[in-house]
Amino acid sequence: MNEFLSAVADYRFMQLALAACLLASVGCGVIGSYVVVRRIGFLAGGIAHSVLAGMGAAYFLGGAPVVGAVVAALLAAILVGWVNLKWRQDEDVLIAALWSMGMAAGIILISRTPGYAPDLMSYLFGNILLVTPGDLALMAGLDLIILLLAAVFYKQFLATVFDEEFARLRGVNVELFYILLLCIIALTVVLLMRIVGLILVIALLILPAASAALFSRSLTQMMWLAVLFSTAVTVTGLVLSYGPNLPSGSTIVIVAGVIYLASLWLKALY
Repeated sequence: MNEFLSAVADYRFMQLALAACLLASVGCGVIGSYVVVRRIGFLAGGIAHSVLAGMGAAYFLGGAPVVGAVVAALLAAILVGWVNLKWRQDEDVLIAALWSMGMAAGIILISRTPGYAPDLMSYLFGNILLVTPGDLALMAGLDLIILLLAAVFYKQFLATVFDEEFARLRGVNVELFYILLLCIIALTVVLLMRIVGLILVIALLILPAASAALFSRSLTQMMWLAVLFSTAVTVTGLVLSYGPNLPSGSTIVIVAGVIYLASLWLKALY
């Protein structure tokens, strides 16, 4: 721990990594709560893994991978939501197809681009130690968008995730807010990519919120707790990975899993 604190005090990259943990935890806690309550982890996974196609296309065309990630994530969210609303009986197969095709298209585009793509590898597997001030600015902007939308449409999202029929009776456009919620989830996926990578992003999105759900009596309380759990998970994972030089993303996800199992145990005791 002393070694980590010394590194934070002395090295700029460690300060940026710690700031990234805090920024990622905000969007992760808020939106992860919606994902857990609505039980749409599989849909979120489909969105997350489709992002690789956009990143591959951006890299192939000479653009910024993160821009391709945002565009692909939003398009995937709209498509996934439309599939879920129109073909609910076959959604598992269709989402799996979107998931695998997005990954496959991204791999093909990357393979056809000359040279090595180190940035794309960090997005795939996560490398929080490579976070730049520009990444932090993007994360802060995405956090702001996520929090504004979640605050402005809190009641509509609440009605949509808990009781669609009641929401329709109250005049809420359930389809619109469902698609909007998936779009916010897509932005959160992009927010978390730099922390744990696309491969493990769903674990970080779901596990802290699932832990918070065990001790919450309302959605608002769950969101606050999820943000605290996410902060604890990301910072602890960063601390544990620094000394032995372990992959930070994988360490963070293991910490998230341990905290979730510990939460289940405490809930069973009390």
